[in-house]
Amino acid sequence: MRYCSDCGEPVRLMVPEGDNRPRFVCPSCSTIHYQNPNIVTGCIVEAEDKILLCKRAIEPRYGLWTLPAGFMENNETAQQGAARETMEEAGAETSVGELYSCFNLPHISQVYLLFRATLAQPGFSAGSESLQVALFSENEIPWNELAFPVIEETLKLYFSDQKKGDFKAHSGTIKRISSDTREYHTEINY
Repeated sequence: MRYCSDCGEPVRLMVPEGDNRPRFVCPSCSTIHYQNPNIVTGCIVEAEDKILLCKRAIEPRYGLWTLPAGFMENNETAQQGAARETMEEAGAETSVGELYSCFNLPHISQVYLLFRATLAQPGFSAGSESLQVALFSENEIPWNELAFPVIEETLKLYFSDQKKGDFKAHSGTIKRISSDTREYHTEINY
């Protein structure tokens, strides 16, 4: 952040009085600009014993596969955001069920909330953010072409639970090991 969104003056990074973290502070109007993690919400859409995936038509990770998900908007619940993102990316009207996974990604200040869902109406189609949308069984998943580590971890958990016939909520943290590589460490709390 370079300028105050309240008055337009340059901001400084400093620890405000009574706080314990550096924040962007406007020396002109004294506004403290708090920055918080973004919430990404989406669906694991189950249909015909398969999972719905979208091939990304946007960066980051253009051309790779992911679950339909995106940033939660103001004035919506996490479930509403998951349904909206699934409609936008996969043209799929869903019935959103229970929370399946919650992953913290502190290295990019994001929290992922992924819900199990079913198709409320038959059919789906690629939205403007997707090149292609398709249903995949576990052995059809393009594992080497998944866009994000959080999607890979969620799908591994999902198929493991599916084999056991026992779905439960999962939470964990995915930490980037090195900024030079795409190596990650995952801690899962069952």
